[in-house]
Amino acid sequence: MNVIKLSSALAIMVFLAACVTINIYFPAAQAEEAAERIVDDILGKEQIEKQQKPAAEKKQGASLQRPRLQQLAGSLLNVLVPPAHAAQPDFNASSPEVRKLQASMKQRNSALAPHYSSGAVGFTRDALIAVRDGGAIPLRDKNRVEGLVRDENRDRNALYRAIAEANGHPEWEPEIRATFARTWVDKASSGWWYQNAGGQWVKK
Repeated sequence: MNVIKLSSALAIMVFLAACVTINIYFPAAQAEEAAERIVDDILGKEQIEKQQKPAAEKKQGASLQRPRLQQLAGSLLNVLVPPAHAAQPDFNASSPEVRKLQASMKQRNSALAPHYSSGAVGFTRDALIAVRDGGAIPLRDKNRVEGLVRDENRDRNALYRAIAEANGHPEWEPEIRATFARTWVDKASSGWWYQNAGGQWVKK
């Protein structure tokens, strides 16, 4: 019986170690920080928003209340897999191509911002933008706004690809896109529109 329990415990540890390795392989925290920095610059937002602090503190407090068993398991994993943390790669989001695309999007934002505010254009769930309400765009501006949306999406797609390539991991592009999709919504101003996970438009 003891042998069976020991084998089961070892199997669980191996599985958890594999999960840790997978999570560390894509540096999600570093990618999120880079996305926030880039989006802040493009949208002209402050780097740190005060309203995010209570949520962060609440999350930290919850993590301190984990069951003792989970804490022990985490400590054991740290002993079993210490190289994983050391092997976490640096995240590069400042290549010449990335900076060029970021500057282009920042310049375009001044023309897009009024249409975000009017609800004519919104953030899509795949980290792009789309015309949400064509009726909110004056007829004389319709072609110009459609062109802005098209150019912005071209640059956004290129940005996510360029960041993945700058890190030497083209396969990271879906994770980078997902990170930016969340960040665009987080940084959107009150009253702007975005698509939720189900594809419905929601006003922030």
